[in-house]
This record gives sequence, structure tokens and C-alpha cells, in this order.
Amino acid sequence: MRELTTKQQEVLGFMRSFQARHGAPPTVREIAHRFKVTPRAAFDHLRALERKGALQRRASAGRTSRALTLVDPGAAPAYRPIPILGRIAAGSPLLAEENREGELPVAPSALPDRGEDVFALRVRGQSMIDAHIMEGDLVLVRRQDTAQPNDIVVALLESEAGGDAEATVKRYLRDGQRVVLKPENPTMKPIVVDPAERQVKVLGKVIGLLRGF
Repeated sequence: MRELTTKQQEVLGFMRSFQARHGAPPTVREIAHRFKVTPRAAFDHLRALERKGALQRRASAGRTSRALTLVDPGAAPAYRPIPILGRIAAGSPLLAEENREGELPVAPSALPDRGEDVFALRVRGQSMIDAHIMEGDLVLVRRQDTAQPNDIVVALLESEAGGDAEATVKRYLRDGQRVVLKPENPTMKPIVVDPAERQVKVLGKVIGLLRGF
């Protein structure tokens, strides 16, 4: 579970004591009344607690506080929030807030090392269609700075015009000292990079694909 703020700890403590007394969690209005805040502010606290793994949503319930159940502190979280990244620019840390588009809940058991080093990237363009990676897909990526030939990777590539570097999804190959980023689209040419002339950095290896999210 991710670290909670003082206010989030107070809200969680109130929910636990309320549920122990009444057999059900408090409503949003009851939380708002207890902490003298608006229902919207109370709902925001609940969403934060859900994102941090302190609450989990019952699949069949609606969008109220009673849809959220308390998580046993000793139990493994039901899912891990995998950050969804959009555009990644040079000079910005990989998981910086400006790169994030949201989070993807994935069961830790479905991920290598329970998802500790996994992020998702929204694919743009048609360069990997023959690898069944389409525009708008989410690729699951394990963070690493090396790759083996034929791995599909996310690489940060310096712009030839000297502008911001951006992340690209390509198949990784080597030609001597040169890095070859090969598209899986017969209409597109490989990107061949001499690291002495143009910076290229492997951010991670693609380990999975999600469509329709």
C-alpha cells in the first residue's frame, strides 16, 4: 500500500470504526459531515484511498462509498495501479506527472515481479501493425536500460532536428555499434542510429498488450 497523508489516514480510520459499529461503510455524505467538508471533497478522499490500495471496489456495486470495501492491511492488494504514460520527453523523469495519462489496475500476480517495474504506454502511429500493435493500444513495459536483439522495446530517441526526444515503440536490433529500431510495417524504413552522433536510450521491454482501454 502506498503511503497515506494524515487526512487520508483519518478518513480511513473513521471508515473502519464506522463499519465496525454499523456493519457497513459510511456514505459519502456521512464522511463529509464527519470531517466538515463538501461531499465532493469526501469523494476525492475515497478515490485517493482507492488508488493507494487502502480501499477496493466491489465489481457489482455502483459509484458510491458503499461500493468500496476496506482492505485488510495484512492482505495483498487486489490490483496494482500501473501508470499509463503518454508523451515522454527528454529531460523529464520517466514517471513524472506530466507524462501520465492515468492508471491501469492490473492484478500483481499477472505481472513479472508483481509489477514493481512495469508501466503502460499509449501507442501512437502504425509503425508496429505487423506485430499486432495498433494505434491507441496500451503496451505493458518492464523498465530496463538494455535489450536483446529482436526485443520489442520503448526507446527514447533524440530528434534529428535537435528538438525534444520522444518515446517510440520498435523492434531492437544491432548493426555493429549502431542501434537499429525496426518498425513492423513494410511501408516504413528502420531508424539506424550511431550513438556517437545521436542519443538513443532503451526505457524498457514490451511484455504485454491491452486494447480497448
